[in-house]
Amino acid sequence: MSVRTPITREPDQETKYRTLRDVPRAASGLPAGRRSEWVMLLAVVGVLMLAGPLAGQIQDVEDNGPTSALPRGFDSTLVEEELPTFARSGVMPTVAVYERAGGLTPADREAIAGHREPLSGLAAGGELAPTRFSNDGEAALTVFGYDMQDGGFEAFEQIREAVGSDLPAGLDALVTGQSAGFYDQVAFFDGLNTRILGASVLVVAILLLLTYRSPALWLLPLIGVGVATVLSEAVIYGLAKHADLPVDGQSGGLLPILVFGVGTDYALLLVARYREELHLHRDRHVAMAAALRRCWGPIVASAATVVLGLSCLLLADLNSTRSLGAVSAVGVACAAVAMLVVLPMLLVLLGRWVFWPFVPRPDSIARSGADVSQSSALWRRVAGFVAGAPRRIWVGTATALAVLALGVLTTSIGVSDEEQYRTAPESVTGQAALEDHFPAGSSAPAAAIANASAAEEVQATVAATPRVTDVTRSADSPDGSRILFSVVMDSAPDSAAARGTVTDLRDRLHGLDGADALVGGDTAQEVDVASARTQDALVVAPVVLGVVLLVLILLLRAVVGPLVLLATVVLSFGAAMGAGALAMNAMGFGAVDVSLPLLAFVFLVALGVDYTIFLMSRVREEVKEFGHAEGVRRGLVATGAVITSAGLVLAGTFSVLIVMPIVGMIGLGTVIALGILIDTFVVRSLLVPALATDIGERFWWPSRL
Repeated sequence: MSVRTPITREPDQETKYRTLRDVPRAASGLPAGRRSEWVMLLAVVGVLMLAGPLAGQIQDVEDNGPTSALPRGFDSTLVEEELPTFARSGVMPTVAVYERAGGLTPADREAIAGHREPLSGLAAGGELAPTRFSNDGEAALTVFGYDMQDGGFEAFEQIREAVGSDLPAGLDALVTGQSAGFYDQVAFFDGLNTRILGASVLVVAILLLLTYRSPALWLLPLIGVGVATVLSEAVIYGLAKHADLPVDGQSGGLLPILVFGVGTDYALLLVARYREELHLHRDRHVAMAAALRRCWGPIVASAATVVLGLSCLLLADLNSTRSLGAVSAVGVACAAVAMLVVLPMLLVLLGRWVFWPFVPRPDSIARSGADVSQSSALWRRVAGFVAGAPRRIWVGTATALAVLALGVLTTSIGVSDEEQYRTAPESVTGQAALEDHFPAGSSAPAAAIANASAAEEVQATVAATPRVTDVTRSADSPDGSRILFSVVMDSAPDSAAARGTVTDLRDRLHGLDGADALVGGDTAQEVDVASARTQDALVVAPVVLGVVLLVLILLLRAVVGPLVLLATVVLSFGAAMGAGALAMNAMGFGAVDVSLPLLAFVFLVALGVDYTIFLMSRVREEVKEFGHAEGVRRGLVATGAVITSAGLVLAGTFSVLIVMPIVGMIGLGTVIALGILIDTFVVRSLLVPALATDIGERFWWPSRL
């Protein structure tokens, strides 16, 4: 076996930089220099002092308004944008539902009437609709508008306090409607960033302790990730404040998970390579410079792939999707910078002792590539197993992944209001009570806006539409040119029947000459979001695949290999969706959120290719020295432990979402965590090396190694 002779003499500074000429001097010299490390420390402290106050203000630039989760240019979005004309911006339907099995008593009716005065003080314009009583005599409802912008999100709780006060025993009172649904959804996310950050820190700390088995080393990646988090939040705040970067609660909540997971992955790769070089160099500065030279390319390529892949979400029409892509891309870029600057600086400043009790030292047993500290008998056996029967292994694993992908047939796409929560909030239980006694659409009427010149024709057309129970002219624009109609349907706002009614309304109204009619409201938003998701997937998915392919071609300087690797990424995504669907069913969730397929695709393709980049960049390095078959074996052995650790950390951080109360977050965490584990233990460990071995040197066509 070829071995690398341990270095017995340290090169001078000039010679060292000639050795590292293929990497910018700053990338390897500044964090690893004997004097520049202190300059870098002062620079990092200065950046943190400037960035810290800005990072704490990121929630101030979050947009969780009416259009933050809607698609650009769609009817429902245009309606929300036009509502300020009618002084109705932020005004949402609110319904107080009262119910007693067996019938309302006189005392019940008196209590309900007594609530009207306090509710009028909270209602938009002080206006309440007349209290309605159900035909069965068991329920009553009071409908009014609540202005989330002027009234305030926090003040909404006063409505529930008013409705729940002074009730006769046995009378149930609930608040539902669009405003209640919005309040409950935002309330579930209240403090989410802090909880996610705490859970992410705990998960990563435990996994790093298990990985390094050192009482000190695990702290350094966490410090680096902490710097990355502060830096990313400060950059996002600045871009949102001055460059209109879209930020909402969902993207802000997922940011710490992504930064912790990706940042720790890069840290594991760098620390593993640094440990290797410490076995070969007496001077830790030279060892770090060598480690950076070898890690700089894979980390930058990985970060570029993830950043470019996530940036493709900016092509989406859906505002929340665009926000998630932009915010996540900034977070990954900051994580890469921190791990290439802050972590190397800390490792060099503190010296070898941080690895205690397993301190790497240069000695006569220092070995090359595949046989340094990350090697293990396990990964040598895995590499030997793959090399012994590559075709049987890749055919078998590919077949198993394809079968697993069929699990998507066990679930449905799209959840109702009740299904989107782990435990139904008051807005959902109130809607169920309303549907038992009144037209189900009473809690969330559709909004139709049209030109005043066609008002009568529009009102008649809406009234004649099947499943519409009531249409009222609720407001005129100040100049009298536009009319706002409130449209009550007989179906629950989140039902297929209601969505069909909205589509029918639009077909009829769009056909009226001169009406310039728009249909919005809760149900219309669901219709538009679902349509936008489909359109976004058709646009974004091919672009993401193209970006990933281009990065792989540039990194490996080949065409055949990148095409093969791209196919494994797509297959891995299908298997992750199938496994996620089966897992969600096992947890009692029969459907997944409509946003899941596209978001999971982008995250898994961008993040999953990370491990392929880590593996194949090392394989390419080994192939150049030892030939194709041996290079594949050595690359797999050399990266086996570090990539496995990275996969477990990333999967662990995303699994934090599984305990969240929102089904959409649970599904996203489940699919991404399972997908990363599939990438780590099946695709990267078996499928990719088996394919590369079986294809042989043609894998690198048209380049020559």
